Amino acid sequence: MELNYLTAHELREKLQSREISSTDITQSVLGRIKSKDKDINSYIRIEEKSALQSAREVDNHITGGGNIEDFTGIPVGIKDNICTRGITTTCASRILKSYIPIYDATIIKKLKKNNYILPGKLNMDEFAMGSSNENSHFGPVKNPWDKTRVPGGSSGGPAASVAAGEAICSLGSDTGGSIRQPAALCGVVGFKPTYGMVSRYGLIAFASSLDQIGPFSRDMEDCAALLNVICGHDPCDSTSINGEVPDYKNFLKDDIRGLKIGVPRELMVEGIDPEVKSSVESALKMAGDMGASVEEISIPNLEYALNVYYIIAPSEASSNLSRFDGVRYGFRDKSAKTLRKMYQLTRAQGFGEEVKRRIMIGTYCLSAGYYDAYYEKALKVRTLIINDFNKAFSKYDVLISPTSPTTAFKLGERTEDPLTMYLSDICTIPANLAGLPAVSIPAGLSSEGLPIGLQIIGNTLREDNVIRTAYSLEKAIGFKARPKI
Repeated sequence: MELNYLTAHELREKLQSREISSTDITQSVLGRIKSKDKDINSYIRIEEKSALQSAREVDNHITGGGNIEDFTGIPVGIKDNICTRGITTTCASRILKSYIPIYDATIIKKLKKNNYILPGKLNMDEFAMGSSNENSHFGPVKNPWDKTRVPGGSSGGPAASVAAGEAICSLGSDTGGSIRQPAALCGVVGFKPTYGMVSRYGLIAFASSLDQIGPFSRDMEDCAALLNVICGHDPCDSTSINGEVPDYKNFLKDDIRGLKIGVPRELMVEGIDPEVKSSVESALKMAGDMGASVEEISIPNLEYALNVYYIIAPSEASSNLSRFDGVRYGFRDKSAKTLRKMYQLTRAQGFGEEVKRRIMIGTYCLSAGYYDAYYEKALKVRTLIINDFNKAFSKYDVLISPTSPTTAFKLGERTEDPLTMYLSDICTIPANLAGLPAVSIPAGLSSEGLPIGLQIIGNTLREDNVIRTAYSLEKAIGFKARPKI
């Protein structure tokens, strides 16, 4: 029995019946990491010793009659931009290569209350800037389905680890599609909650008005359970929503009769892979056969979403990343003779090319004489996009589109063409601009054996509709394939 490929809810049942132990699960996952991660590179740091120690403590807890929560004794990988006390948190950047936080992110505290197991910190695009996970200081992540291809980004490590059986579930962050796009390319479930539903305290910021933490899993049941753990108000995060958190598992209903589904033509983009389009259309037909109404709609201002995002996100990144100056923590060039030179050399050597590109774009957009023309105008168009979504959701319960316009592309294929790379997120960026919940679920395999993702978007705080739709379509599609590595 390959415990590392079972879902968290399946493992929980076996823990409750004493058929297996947390140590068994943890050893299975760590064994998989040891044998396969040299090829995948999904982990930056592996916590073998502490993971096994935690597993033994969980086994003693269970033997002593302690509660078994949804993630008690379950290995959950953590993207390396989420702070873990006493364990390096690097953002896959040289500038933070040796940074050890003195506190846990709020979501880590919540997972610890669940007695989870931390197998290690997961690889990513540096500071979450990228769509292919080729921008990491620690080397690119490979797609488990085809190691010559990208896993998607920026959460390539979290997605690849779940797909490869190197974690049962994982947590990533999503600024413009960084959970959903790699989930699609790696054939797993990836969920971005409503902005503010999950605390960002302890998440090292890229673009503060867009960033959101969310889960990767093998099915919607684990996804809903992990949302239950990480969602909720946090006074440490000023953008955290102060409201009651539902039990997301209550929305796992295989019934979408009467559901109204809109299909935005602006997200069925020109140049979409024909097999991706065919898989989405097949899923929409299934939804119609199950009693949902499906209509093509227009959300006019979505055509500007990519432009708006690549003004707002770099501008916020320019501001957020100004703190990494070599003075207080992280990498510091020691050859400089003056403070100004130290700043220059530290940031030039500490940041990778993509991060420097975005800092320069953002600094330009915020500079005197250009702020009104770029950043302020982008904020106004963002409001128009939000208004368009509000209008759409006054009639439809969910919107459905491809997650990515293509399947996983070859490593190195787009690194010399940033604009083509940025287009990888064209279907996912709008949900971040509007702060909406959205999920990617596997919709099938291409003729080359590569996963295709289906995106479901809901209205603000309507995770219920997203989960219900995703769960029903997951059952109908019946995706069970896994990479042969």
